[in-house]
Amino acid sequence: MKSVKEVKRKEFYIFSPFLRIFHWIMASQIVILFITGLLIAKPMNVSTTEPFFTITSMDLVRDIHFVSAFILCASLILRVYGFIVNKGDRLFPRVWEGHFYEETVDVALHYMLVKPHHASFLRNPLARMSYAALYVLLAIEIVTGFAMYFMTSPSTTGGILFGWVNLFLGSEMMTHYIHHYVAWFIILFAIGHMYMVIRAEFMEGESEVSSMFSGKKILAHDPKDAKELD
Repeated sequence: MKSVKEVKRKEFYIFSPFLRIFHWIMASQIVILFITGLLIAKPMNVSTTEPFFTITSMDLVRDIHFVSAFILCASLILRVYGFIVNKGDRLFPRVWEGHFYEETVDVALHYMLVKPHHASFLRNPLARMSYAALYVLLAIEIVTGFAMYFMTSPSTTGGILFGWVNLFLGSEMMTHYIHHYVAWFIILFAIGHMYMVIRAEFMEGESEVSSMFSGKKILAHDPKDAKELD
């Protein structure tokens, strides 16, 4: 007769309501910005001559894009505030620790199906690194987006703050290209992120998806980064 081994799991409250709220706000705004951005870059056509959108409806798409951009900026600023005040929200990669790089490679090999498992973490180093990269990409989108937005009013405060971007990149068209292609990198990140959290949730039982609703992670092993919550 086969014996049944009982696995005891430990519960860790890691994600504050603050982080969870702004995680979902930022995720929703990224989707809205990407869809409206594609429509702005290339409006849909019902034929080769007749535009699917009228000028009025395209203005609405642009307005939605701009409002969503401001919401994303506000959410990102408040997310940084949460990073400062909540220990569990501090997901910055610990690049000053030598073992960080070895652990990152170990986790990456696991997700590429090369290794059967990796060490237990509340937030694994590969995820930390990817989030840091996401914030860099969002910063590029914000800077290039506002540079294009304020082109028509260079004497305003916004024009003064972001007018240097077009000069630095060489032209408004180059700013547009960078803004467009970085958006695709963000979507690629989102696809990879969904793969990793769904895999961890259903194949490894690490409550990755549910933790962004409950704030709690339930793990079978003691995570190596548990001390960060002390």
